[in-house]
Amino acid sequence: MTTETNTSSCCGSCGSGTKVDVQGVGVTAVYKVSGMTCGHCEGAISKEISALDGVTAVQAVAKTGEVTVTSAAPLDEAAIRAAVDEAGYELVGRA
Repeated sequence: MTTETNTSSCCGSCGSGTKVDVQGVGVTAVYKVSGMTCGHCEGAISKEISALDGVTAVQAVAKTGEVTVTSAAPLDEAAIRAAVDEAGYELVGRA
């Protein structure tokens, strides 16, 4: 499993948008998440989403509040929501 994260320093406070890769790599979806402020936040969210079956890559960016998830097949948004909740943040929806 490949995981990409932005590793900026920690602050201490710690449907639409789906693309199918025509080369067979997988499905990419972008989600909006509220509450991310730093690299620690990005890492926590990436860790939880990466643990979902079928996820091949995650990139969380606190600056934009977006999380890009690549998976072998489309993921259930409820599973993404539960993973983001487990990390301590709120899934707003698809970006």
